[in-house]
Amino acid sequence: MLTIAGSDSCAGAGIQADLKVFTAHQVHGLTAVTCVVSEIPGHVSRIHAVPADVIADQIRIMLAAYPVAAVKTGMLYNAEIIRLTAAALMEIPARNRPLLVVDPVMVATSGDPLITPDAIAAYQDILFPLATLITPNLDEAAVLLGRPLKSLAELGPAAAWLQNRHGAAVLLKGGHLRTAEATDLLQDEEGTLTLSSPFIKGVSTHGTGCTYSSAITANLARGMDLRTACRAAKRYITLSIRDSLSWGRGPAKVQALRQWRHPRVMA
Repeated sequence: MLTIAGSDSCAGAGIQADLKVFTAHQVHGLTAVTCVVSEIPGHVSRIHAVPADVIADQIRIMLAAYPVAAVKTGMLYNAEIIRLTAAALMEIPARNRPLLVVDPVMVATSGDPLITPDAIAAYQDILFPLATLITPNLDEAAVLLGRPLKSLAELGPAAAWLQNRHGAAVLLKGGHLRTAEATDLLQDEEGTLTLSSPFIKGVSTHGTGCTYSSAITANLARGMDLRTACRAAKRYITLSIRDSLSWGRGPAKVQALRQWRHPRVMA
């Protein structure tokens, strides 16, 4: 697997979180670093974009040298990075192209913006059409839709609209509604699949989106179909939130280093 994303200095999100999840799922992770982010849970101090030619070289050499089964994108920061990511993937014939999960990282849990304004249109026009799955949370969906989502009843029509607009399956994550059940909707060619688990109170997490999308991508890389991959990842993220760690200041990091194995790969 290849993750194309930013580096999170506190290691709760970004490439650091992705690699933890890949390891927990017994998948070897490759990386292409798009930016270096100085942050702690609840506060983004500084974002430094890696030069575009360096990002492009990382992606191309990984895809050329390794049998990459799936690619996950996280923080891509600006339109140039999105364009070069899409261009590198399109160099591979469609029949051999890795599965692509796009986590459209736009806003940090703290509310800090994580992309430049030109990136939004680039996501929609260039990268989403290549995706197997798009995984927006409510804040990201609001940016894509041009309006906020305030209730569970709005998730279904919104997920269907996004799937129809972009031609990729959509996992719309509803955890930020803070309802009794943490409910996500997967909209794919088969229709709508509801994924729910009890909302875990008293936890303020950092990196849930990265952890969730990485678990889905790892499951796809292991050969699961999309719905099975999302179901398994929902269980994984629920356990990760339940077992998250806190050091007394700011939101907790999601603890992704669980000794978790899907039954298919247990000894």
